[in-house]
Amino acid sequence: MEQRTPRRDRNDPAVAPAPLGWLQRIGQTRVPLLVAHAVLGVVFIEMGAHKWMDPMEFLKQLRQYHLLPESPPYWMNLTAIVLPALEVVCGLALLCGLWVRSAGAMALGMLVVFTVAVTIRAVGVYHDTGQPFCSIAFDCGCGAGVIAICKKVPENVGLIILSLIVVASRTPLASLKPLVSPSAPDG
Repeated sequence: MEQRTPRRDRNDPAVAPAPLGWLQRIGQTRVPLLVAHAVLGVVFIEMGAHKWMDPMEFLKQLRQYHLLPESPPYWMNLTAIVLPALEVVCGLALLCGLWVRSAGAMALGMLVVFTVAVTIRAVGVYHDTGQPFCSIAFDCGCGAGVIAICKKVPENVGLIILSLIVVASRTPLASLKPLVSPSAPDG
């Protein structure tokens, strides 16, 4: 008969925990989460504020994507007003540590839509002009002015990764949340 070794409980103090990998050790420092909050917060506040300051220019940029119906005009106008405000609120929430997972999810959703829209527009320019894809540059409406597509898409992918870090993290950071709603869960 085969003899079995007794199964050890992982809560047993005699069982040493497995050593952490370098990625886990970095994660425990909270530095990646802090960087994600700061970068996303600043980017969203800056881009939203830029659009908010000149809504007519942003409206012109929105029209170039042909994503919303131009008639009746209220959908386009509403987007040109609400989207920048939403970006600023999202950025402030991330910087202040308020409802960070919700703000991260909003940032993630916006970034995915923006990235897909910019890529589709660039592919359209590529098909219309035949110019090399990485030489395509236009004002995407993000507030950064004319930018090359081969710079914008990787930049957005990096921001998407930071958003995923914020959404997936369960690690608390120092925040103003206890002052705002002491008993409410992060949502």
